[in-house]
Amino acid sequence: MNITNDIKPVTYLKSRAADLLNQINETHRPVIITQNGEPRAVLQDPESYENMRNAIGLLKLISQGESDARDGRVRPQEEVFKDIENSLEEKL
Repeated sequence: MNITNDIKPVTYLKSRAADLLNQINETHRPVIITQNGEPRAVLQDPESYENMRNAIGLLKLISQGESDARDGRVRPQEEVFKDIENSLEEKL
């Protein structure tokens, strides 16, 4: 994979938008759009974007869990499951 193939000027986007969208959806690689030689935007297919958002969400949850564990905000698994069972029984 050569990242230089995935960097395009904004004029390319303007003149070849359909081709660029086909490339993104076929390769699942993002394309960096430049303006005056500077990176200005990243185009990405919807599936890859959703996968990235899900991965970031999981990483945030892991980070929060690690922080809770370091700060002693933990409970035994049996206690958590018992609370869930009691809550479900109350609703039934």
